[in-house]
Amino acid sequence: MEKAKKTEIVKNFARKEGDTGSPEVQIALLSERIAELTEHMRVNKHDNSTRHGLMALVSRRKRLLKYLAKENHAKYLEIAEKFGIRGVIAK
Repeated sequence: MEKAKKTEIVKNFARKEGDTGSPEVQIALLSERIAELTEHMRVNKHDNSTRHGLMALVSRRKRLLKYLAKENHAKYLEIAEKFGIRGVIAK
């Protein structure tokens, strides 16, 4: 991911200036990386090491989404809708 794109994502989802650790920012960055790796996997179907890394990223994002749903359900729904994440947790 390019630095400019990453900076833009952080700016859009940060709670305050300089925030890079909030769940919203982490989920947004992971979603972008997952999208890039998914495209890579469409071309390189037998790249098992990338597949393993992709599954790890999906798992990490899932844990962050579960935490966010528990802490701030409205923000969770907003992010899930924005990134088209299925399996939305009902409150």
